[in-house]
Amino acid sequence: MAVSAAAYAAGIAPGLPLAGAKAIRPDLDVRPHDGAADSRLLARLTDWCARYTPWTAIDAASTGAGRLGGGAGLWLDISGCAHLCGDEAALLADLVKRMTALGFTAAAAVAETAGAAWAVARLARKPVSIVPAGEVATRLRPLPIEGLRLPVAALQRLRRLGLSRIGDLMALPRAPLAARFGEALLLTLDQAVGRVDEPLSPRRPQPEFLARLAFAEPLGRLSDVTAVVALLVAELSRRLQAAQRGARQLELACYRSDGSLARIEAGTSRPSVAEAHLSRLLRDKLEGLDVGFGIEVMTLAALVTEPHRPAQTAIALDGADRADTAAADSLGALIDRLSNRLGAEAVVWLAPHASHIPERAFQEVPALTGAASAGTGPWLRQPRPLTLFPSPEPIEVVAPVPEGPPALFRWRRLQHRIIAADGPERIAPEWWRSDAGADLGAASRDYYRLEDTDGCRFWVYREGPYRADAPPRWYLHGLFG
Repeated sequence: MAVSAAAYAAGIAPGLPLAGAKAIRPDLDVRPHDGAADSRLLARLTDWCARYTPWTAIDAASTGAGRLGGGAGLWLDISGCAHLCGDEAALLADLVKRMTALGFTAAAAVAETAGAAWAVARLARKPVSIVPAGEVATRLRPLPIEGLRLPVAALQRLRRLGLSRIGDLMALPRAPLAARFGEALLLTLDQAVGRVDEPLSPRRPQPEFLARLAFAEPLGRLSDVTAVVALLVAELSRRLQAAQRGARQLELACYRSDGSLARIEAGTSRPSVAEAHLSRLLRDKLEGLDVGFGIEVMTLAALVTEPHRPAQTAIALDGADRADTAAADSLGALIDRLSNRLGAEAVVWLAPHASHIPERAFQEVPALTGAASAGTGPWLRQPRPLTLFPSPEPIEVVAPVPEGPPALFRWRRLQHRIIAADGPERIAPEWWRSDAGADLGAASRDYYRLEDTDGCRFWVYREGPYRADAPPRWYLHGLFG
C-alpha cells in the first residue's frame, strides 16, 4: 500500500506482492494497513489545512494502492487567501514546514489547474513549486505520464507504446488517442492543461461569511482567546450587517501549534448580528477549551445565515410595542444561552401539528429552529387547558342527563361539584390513520369545560356517544388553572 523512502530506493513500490517484496529485501519490516485510521488522519489534516483557506478536500485519486509514490494528497484552493501569509510562496513554505514538523514528508505546488498542481507537486522533486500563469503546458511536457492521474493499466499500455512523457501525448493527434485509450485520457489531459474545467468539492461547505486572525506568537491563555473572540465577532457582525444577513449558526475554529484543531459551535433561534449576544454564546463554550501548546490561528464562520433587515424601533413603535419587542429579544437570547449550554435538543418548545386530537395537536421541536420554521399549521382557536395530562385519567361522573355535562365527578378520591359547564366539543379520530379503528363513532370524544365550587376548571370528556346498554366512560384530560 505504501513504502518508506529506503524501501522505494531498494526497488519496492506500492502494489508489489508481499512475497516479491520479501524476495528483494528479506529483512523488510511489514506493518498491517489500517485504512480507517488513514481516512481519519486525512480528515484531520484536511480540517487543519483550513488555517490557510476554507476550501480544503481530500484527494481521493491518490489514496489507493499503486498510486504514484503511495502517498495521499490534499486539495487546497487558495484563491484570494495567499495574501494572508504574504504570497503563494510563503504560504506553501509555511505549509510544508508545519507538515514536516508534524512528522510528514510533504511537497506542495500551486498552479492554475488542479491537474497541473497534482503532477508538479509529486514529480518536480522539490518541496515547494509554483507554476507561473500561462506556463502550465510548458511545465507539464517534460514530466512522466504518471502525472496525469490515470489508472495503472492505462499507464502501462502507454509505456509499452513508448509514450513516457506528458509532452509525447500532447504531440499526438487526438483522434487516434481517443480511439485507442478512450475519452478519459483526453479529458484528463485537457483538465491538466486548462482546456476543460475540473470541478472539485470541498470536504466542508465553504462559509460565505468568515473572519480570521493569525498571531505572531501562539495564544496560551484563555483570557486572550476570549478577547480575540470579541474581535472576530465584531468583524463578522460588520460583514453580516453589510449583506443584511443574520447569523443562525456560528463555528469558531482554533488551530493549535501541535497541528490539532478545536471547533466550537453555537446557534441562535433567529437571525442575529448583536455582537454582545453572539460573543456571550461563544464565551459560554470556551470554558472547556484546551489551548494545548498555544493557538496560532482563529477563524469564526457563519455557517447558516438568514435575511436580517434593519428594524425601525425609535419612531413607529409606542411603549407597548417596544415592551413586546424587548420581551421577544430577551426570550430569544435566553433560548440561545440555554440551548448552547444544555444542548440544542434539550431546550424545546411546542409547535402546532395538523391534528384535532389534543395529544397529537402539538410536537416538541428544538427551540433553536425558530418559530417560523416550526410546526405544520396554525394553532387551533378552540380553548385548551394550560396543563394537559400525558394520559387521560378516568373519573367517576354523575350526570343528570345521559348525554349532558357532569353535575358531580370524583377524581383521585376527591369529589368536585360542578357549578358551570360548557360544551360539548366533539373530537373524532383522523380517518386516515391506521390506528383510528374501524368503528370511528366508538372512538369519538365529547369534551366539556367544567368549573367546580372552588373555582377550579377542568377539561373532561366522555368516550364515544351515549349507549343505553353500556355506561359511558369519562376521563379528565387537563386543567385550565
